[in-house]
Amino acid sequence: MSTTDETEEQLVARHKKEQKNLIATVTGLKKQATKSKRKEVNKKCLEMELDLKERHEKELKELRIRNGEEEAEEEITPEMLLAQVEIDAKESEPKAEKKPEAAEVQPKPKRNRQRERLQRRQAEIEQKRAEAEAEAAEQPNLKEIEQEHLDTLCTMNNLVQFDIKPDGNCLFASIADQLEQRQGIKISVQELRTKAVNHIRADPNTFTPYLFDEETMSLKDINEYTETIEKTSAWGSDLEILALAKEFDCPISIMMSGSSTMKINEDGNGEELKLVYYKHSYSLGEHYNSLRDAN
Repeated sequence: MSTTDETEEQLVARHKKEQKNLIATVTGLKKQATKSKRKEVNKKCLEMELDLKERHEKELKELRIRNGEEEAEEEITPEMLLAQVEIDAKESEPKAEKKPEAAEVQPKPKRNRQRERLQRRQAEIEQKRAEAEAEAAEQPNLKEIEQEHLDTLCTMNNLVQFDIKPDGNCLFASIADQLEQRQGIKISVQELRTKAVNHIRADPNTFTPYLFDEETMSLKDINEYTETIEKTSAWGSDLEILALAKEFDCPISIMMSGSSTMKINEDGNGEELKLVYYKHSYSLGEHYNSLRDAN
């Protein structure tokens, strides 16, 4: 079906799907952005959001015009914009003074509707930007609140936060640091990924319920999921924490702001591994660090 054959209901449904896809794209871009590219990526994401919003408004307006619900406006082409620039330039040139004649009737200036539309459109864009910035400024600084809370918890428990590189491997790298610090085990991130997926595959009855996808309302394929975890830098989750806690027969605790510390596999016999979870402190999104003893 072409876009010209869409009903308004179908158009709105497509717009919602495109908005959802854009949110996923923007989230992915921000997660992959390095510190040096963060500002540029954020700017690009904002432009993509504004472009999509503008296109959706245009498509909805065109549909309503075709249905006779709105009056059509003349399309603004690059040639028209160029012509308008030339007109503006001529109007701004100084003109020789002319003595008015007694009987001369001054013509009424012609209304430039094209320029008015351009000005309205630019004003709307600027207003949307200003509203978005104002809304962001009024929001509480969740990063500061989270960090202050975690710092307090660490002081109370005689722990320090050991920074791990913020990427898709942060969970596994944090566990690797804890294994070395608390159990004297040296192991790589890749080895941990392999151990986690092997444990999951060997005990599907325990781990399959964790693979329920709320968006599709169905279970993810366990083989596809574990292959992604093992062969890519995909973010780890509670599923992998549980698998590794059982693999090394030890409890793993996760300190977090706003709730009590979560403990996984509390009955494990090995020394407890201690992680800290951040939701707001890193621009890439969720993150894990290792918790070492302060002394």
